[in-house]
Amino acid sequence: MKIFLVGFMGSGKSSLGRKLAHYINYHFLDLDKLIEAKVQMTIAEYFALYGEGSFRQLEKDVLQSSEYGVNTIIATGGGSPCYFDNINWMNQQGKTVYLSMKAASLADRLINSKRERPLIQGFNHEELVNYIKTKLEGREVYYRQAQFMVSGTDMTAEKLAGYLGISPVG
Repeated sequence: MKIFLVGFMGSGKSSLGRKLAHYINYHFLDLDKLIEAKVQMTIAEYFALYGEGSFRQLEKDVLQSSEYGVNTIIATGGGSPCYFDNINWMNQQGKTVYLSMKAASLADRLINSKRERPLIQGFNHEELVNYIKTKLEGREVYYRQAQFMVSGTDMTAEKLAGYLGISPVG
């Protein structure tokens, strides 16, 4: 089974995805890392050179053309489900899980990692919370189309496996 993790940046898609993959003996892929390997630069560098519109097209192309093994967990980018009908494509390909979190909690996680995330560079904590609230308002309509919605705040690999009805291997 393919499992696509969706949610805002900082919700734990990559870290929880790795832990879940290890727990249930699945492969793990990070969509951002696939994109960076394809273009031979970081997401931030690509954004700076080509802008968000070009990035979203590239993201869709990599998401929908990559080969995923049968038992794979894919951590998507925060905006991935919101463009080009990607959420419907992911729902057709496997299970989708929305890791939901409140804006303030996301800001607490993100405030120290701003340099790696081009959309939030230069924000102080209050500006970051407001930015996240605004973005979440527009993105929730897509995130909520995921087949499962769980809290990213205290989620563990064991809990998520249970929600998905998957037992650990070994």
